Amino acid sequence: QVQLVESGGGSVQAGGSLRLSCAASGYTDDIFCMGWIRQAPGKEREGVARISRGGVADYATSVKGRFTISQDNAKNTLYLQMNNLKPEDTAVYYCAASSGGICTIAETIFGYWGQGTQVTVSS
Repeated sequence: QVQLVESGGGSVQAGGSLRLSCAASGYTDDIFCMGWIRQAPGKEREGVARISRGGVADYATSVKGRFTISQDNAKNTLYLQMNNLKPEDTAVYYCAASSGGICTIAETIFGYWGQGTQVTVSS
């Protein structure tokens, strides 16, 4: 089992920045891929970014150039640096992990999920 705990959400004005963190514990050696998925009110979950154990990252088109995913394997921590935030980025952001051999931003590949952290961007 893998446990994931997010932190760093909050409220900012448009154009501002936030950094989310996700601390992983448990059988972290089994993790092959980690990602961030968000869900806005009344909308389906959307994959935002993912990174493989080897450090290969990918992003949703809507956040490319503004968000950066990174990881500190020594600390078992995942990050999401979010710059130039827009009101449409408002959502609950979930950290997720997968022990399978596929790494994409599709939320269906992830078997482990954190509890989520709220990000609110005002105009």
